[in-house]
Amino acid sequence: MTRRTKIAVLILVATVAMMGYYALNLKRQAEQLPVRAADTRPVAPPVSGKAEQVTLYLADDTDGMLHEQVKRIALPADPAERSRQVLRALISAYLEKNSKHPLPTGADVDAVFLVKPNIVVVDTNAEFADGHRSGILVEQLTVASMAQTLAANVTGVGRVKILVEGKERETLAGHADLTSFYDLSGDTWPVSQ
Repeated sequence: MTRRTKIAVLILVATVAMMGYYALNLKRQAEQLPVRAADTRPVAPPVSGKAEQVTLYLADDTDGMLHEQVKRIALPADPAERSRQVLRALISAYLEKNSKHPLPTGADVDAVFLVKPNIVVVDTNAEFADGHRSGILVEQLTVASMAQTLAANVTGVGRVKILVEGKERETLAGHADLTSFYDLSGDTWPVSQ
């Protein structure tokens, strides 16, 4: 073997070794990235009804505000089921990969009850509360987002109550009070224009 061939082989071996080290480093870094699980909610049967325009108030953790978003979704005729589908559209937006206010995988609304003309009771599943991130702002944004979205899409809503698995819970994840009603007649959460 000539001297040039030996040098070329040495350079190739060194390059392969450096590429192997670089690949291992990339693998370690990829393993340390947070993994966001896929939506594990059961697939709901298709909603029968015409597609209508709804207004969602999406929370943004970066600026602490609610941002209005108009969307078209299929809505059934029953007012309680309509309210549930509106909230499910809101939660689906939070479960998207690029959400600015991610909710836990599997979060869902089990039922919505229109108790009186101005009171709405929302029953969420356990994943909604058990996996919710803890923090005053994060929790308040979630509750305000749900209440504002209901107020925008259900006529006459004045108060909203959130239950978890059909039961009252003290807080969402340690901060946002779920024992009382969220009153929409007074000041509401800041909304971007």
